[in-house]
Amino acid sequence: QVQLVESGGGSVQAGGSLRLSCVYSRYNGYFMGWFRQAPGKEREGIASIFARYRTTYYADSVKGRFTISQDNGKNTLYLQMNSLKPEDTAMYYCAQSSSANSWNRAETYQYWGQGTQVTVSS
Repeated sequence: QVQLVESGGGSVQAGGSLRLSCVYSRYNGYFMGWFRQAPGKEREGIASIFARYRTTYYADSVKGRFTISQDNGKNTLYLQMNSLKPEDTAMYYCAQSSSANSWNRAETYQYWGQGTQVTVSS
């Protein structure tokens, strides 16, 4: 079993920044990802990292504004979010996969945190 705990969410005005953190108990060497889900919407993959091979992936909606990084020495995944928009408002989840399939599909990931809320006001 892998445990993941997110933190760093909160309320911010449009144009502001937040940094999310996710502490995990173990890393199995595959994707670490960030997903978000707004009420009435499907869970959306927004960023992922395959640290072993120095590969990152981003959804078009956040590319250029968000940066994913991983410090495995600290067992921590980060999501730096800049230039936040009201449409970024959602519950944000970190997750860990057990394979190298599609990075942005929830089905790829077996382990999930409980989420941290991000609210962006206009």
